[in-house]
Amino acid sequence: MVQSPPKLITVDEFITNYGDSDCYELIDGELTQMEPTGPHEQVSGFLGRKLNVEIDPLDLPYLIPPRCLIKLLGTATAFRPDVLVLDQTRLINEPLWQQEPVITSGSSIKLIAEVVSTNWQNDYARKVEDYALLGVPEYWIVDYLGIGGREYIGKPKQPTVTICTLREDEYQKQLFQQNDDRLISSIFPDLQLTAQKIFAAGRYSAM
Repeated sequence: MVQSPPKLITVDEFITNYGDSDCYELIDGELTQMEPTGPHEQVSGFLGRKLNVEIDPLDLPYLIPPRCLIKLLGTATAFRPDVLVLDQTRLINEPLWQQEPVITSGSSIKLIAEVVSTNWQNDYARKVEDYALLGVPEYWIVDYLGIGGREYIGKPKQPTVTICTLREDEYQKQLFQQNDDRLISSIFPDLQLTAQKIFAAGRYSAM
């Protein structure tokens, strides 16, 4: 039996039908199911809490929304980041924001963090390219299980935080693995956080 190809949908159809669901992204018109585990959500929540700790004392005009889509204009793609730091002063220029939590411009974004799961290829390859083209200044790939390809995290594979910093139109990458060096962030230069603390957040359920 020949299977028919999946039905492609537009971003507008995706937002209408799946915008309120945290279970799907849209990549090139195809629904991509997101199946986060409990530890995945622990790591995402830990990151959001640590970044809010940086935001509040300085009264920065930043926001970490609990639910938000990134619509890539001119494509049939809409990503749903695990952690998204927005510049609230830029939201007035977002055409969809008043009706839907949807971002279309990289200038509204300060930082994105994706917590790696079984579809790690999207985080390490596809999103690196798309977020760079969008102009996202900093992108974290948080691979707390060390499941990414060896070309991305080295051999032997181990848990890794990759911080991608935009220089002109390309990301420069720095890897943080099994040491106590603190993460280096251009958006949060005073951040006191190590990769080991992030990895530990995903292990609490097993303690």
